[in-house]
Amino acid sequence: MNIILASNSPRRRELLERIGIREFHIVSPDVDESVEAGLSPADMVERLSRRKAQAVAGRVPAGSLVIAADTVVALDGAVLGKPRSEADAFAMLSALSGREHHVYTGVTVVRGDRALTEHEETAVAFRDVGPEEIRAYVATGEPMDKAGAYGIQGRGALLVSGIRGDYCNVMGLPVFRLGRMLGEFGVDLLGSAEPS
Repeated sequence: MNIILASNSPRRRELLERIGIREFHIVSPDVDESVEAGLSPADMVERLSRRKAQAVAGRVPAGSLVIAADTVVALDGAVLGKPRSEADAFAMLSALSGREHHVYTGVTVVRGDRALTEHEETAVAFRDVGPEEIRAYVATGEPMDKAGAYGIQGRGALLVSGIRGDYCNVMGLPVFRLGRMLGEFGVDLLGSAEPS
């Protein structure tokens, strides 16, 4: 089976490899990521993952299995995207300090005329983080390409006091949910060394 990851994210690539998918191709979705106002975070990530998957499915060989995902961080229902500047990253991290927020990832799997879209939600608690620590973290550059301005798989883990839910979801790909979805398409990740 020709598996396509519709994402440029190195974290998603790493997570696919961790669950045993070694042979796959990466195709950038290159889609407009704007959505209409008023969507819930869950609806937003589902819609964007579907858009990415469908865009790539139309450009790859017939019969390919396409996996796409979209992740956002939400605080009190407001979506925090990737920071536009260091000042923006500082503001986001200051808002997250000492509070719980939610990470949503929409996942779509497409093969031929069949598409399956779901989402995962994980609650993440930040410890109280002082302004100097936030400035030091922002200065590492790590927050600048990540939703919510932190990476739990890097130094951002030092800010997190706990999570409820799928850790991999916070990295950008809920592998537990994805594994179940792939099973619906005949991909058994535990039954064989490589999906066929």
